[in-house]
Amino acid sequence: MPTDVPVPTDLSAPTADLALRGTAVLEQGLVPDALVLCAGERILWAGPAAHAPAELLPEDSRVLEHDGLILPGLVDLHCHGGGGASFPDSEGAEEMLTAVLEHRRHGTTSLVASLVTADAATLREKVAQLAGLHRDGEIAAIHLEGPFLSEARRGAQNPAHLTDGDPALVRELAEIAGGALATMTVAPEAAGADEVIDALASSGAVPSLGHTDGGSAEMARAVDRSIAALRRRRGRSPLPTATHLFNGMRPIHHRDPGPALAALDAASRGEMVVEVIADGVHLDARTVAHVFSIAAEDCVVLVTDAMAAAGMADGRYRLGALDVTVAEGVATLTEGGAIAGGTAHLVEVLRHAVLEAGVELVAAVRAASTVPARVLGLEDEIGSLAAGRRADVLMVDRALRPVTVLRGGREV
Repeated sequence: MPTDVPVPTDLSAPTADLALRGTAVLEQGLVPDALVLCAGERILWAGPAAHAPAELLPEDSRVLEHDGLILPGLVDLHCHGGGGASFPDSEGAEEMLTAVLEHRRHGTTSLVASLVTADAATLREKVAQLAGLHRDGEIAAIHLEGPFLSEARRGAQNPAHLTDGDPALVRELAEIAGGALATMTVAPEAAGADEVIDALASSGAVPSLGHTDGGSAEMARAVDRSIAALRRRRGRSPLPTATHLFNGMRPIHHRDPGPALAALDAASRGEMVVEVIADGVHLDARTVAHVFSIAAEDCVVLVTDAMAAAGMADGRYRLGALDVTVAEGVATLTEGGAIAGGTAHLVEVLRHAVLEAGVELVAAVRAASTVPARVLGLEDEIGSLAAGRRADVLMVDRALRPVTVLRGGREV
């Protein structure tokens, strides 16, 4: 072949079939005139429109210009249900899928399905059902909230099924989950908590410390043990999480700082990721602002803790073995009045964090997408608008209300 003849390019290289243009939250921050190029179910390229490679955007590509904001699809680490369906109470996977789709329509393109405290047989059954949804790609993972929790700080957990730590049960449930078990809430002071933490790490799951009446020293010790166990196993994430910081924890007192300050202190050092339910019910907006200002970068994750009433009208619902009453969007136990999960979608939690608590937009978006993806060990697959990631996109208006949702490049 003569040397002056150009070598042909790879005709099989992908080009974009969909281009999204507008102000976007990308890995580098807020980009005013951005272009997100999608090829099938993957993102091909994302960045300033002026820098977009022309060869990736053929003339017949569909271009969608958006006047609001283009965000990554949201990732909820802690969700019990929605749309009238509850993961702990559903008859089977089909009913559970109702809750998944309710949140997906509102921009949560990756969801971790949470169970509540129950007897071992029920946990085995529900984990098996959720494992099927995980295999089908409908949920991102499974979270177990209990049963190794404090009775004094149980919240909406059934006290009849609270028990001491059982590492053998943890390993059994992880095996049933088939790799889907991502996190489990355990009280640091529970008998056998150390062994549970080790069993979680060895099973590829992340210890989530919460529902605790323990003290500051107990929380700090559990954080250290969790970090050591996770690093030893090199699992999903090197950092433990705190289950809905402040909620389900002994409150702060000047002579008894309790577990919440120890968790927040660990987050400030970059040693823990703390969950925050910024829905206007579980926490005051100023508390949310304080957490973001104190914690190190990317050490806060926004969650819903949503139950079946998310997206539904006020009324009577069920969470595990307990009755729940929802009035004016607030879910409480019918007997006792304790808060019984949330009723918001994650985009509403994000909106409250930004517009009411004053959290900087990019930090809040990352806390609802990139950070939870890292906790799951899925940051190369979901959680950001970057080349190679699944094309999960949430387009919102300027008031952060959802307009269009894409999952794997397809409109939901």
